[in-house]
Amino acid sequence: MFNKDFKCIPPESRHDARETALQVLYALELSQNSLSVVFKDLMPKCENPPPAFIYAKKLIETTFQERNKFDAYIRSHSANWRYDRIAIIDLIILRIAICEFIHFSDVPTKVTIDEALELAKRFSTQKSSMYINGMLDVVLVDLNEKKLVAKSGRGTLDKQSKKKNDRKPGKPKSRSK
Repeated sequence: MFNKDFKCIPPESRHDARETALQVLYALELSQNSLSVVFKDLMPKCENPPPAFIYAKKLIETTFQERNKFDAYIRSHSANWRYDRIAIIDLIILRIAICEFIHFSDVPTKVTIDEALELAKRFSTQKSSMYINGMLDVVLVDLNEKKLVAKSGRGTLDKQSKKKNDRKPGKPKSRSK
């Protein structure tokens, strides 16, 4: 998030961190400057950075460094839409989401998709959220098949799947008193 002087305000939540990541990655895309130059210009200097700031920085660095790999996933699943016609904001939102799918094991995939849709609604066109939702669904299936999505922690699919698999088919969940 930026103030009127286009200086980054340290994010206070992961939602804010994603917005900051989108804005910094957009600046990187348009300026063609190096990551270090854009960080120096846009990211605040924090002696004791809050967790959301650290999250934003890691999300920006990883998304930027692996953008070519993420673009390959996007290209391979955008059969009905030419890659060069994807709006730059939408492309960056897709990259951020794919980055979270693969590299942020503590973020549930549903949260990643919901956050991507919120970014699209706020920063892109009305129809972008539908396109992004469809693309992320297809890319996530592919990444899961390739076993590239490993989630752990509260609210992630691994724990939910394990709980479901622990029950025997046809038997209701037992309740203890």
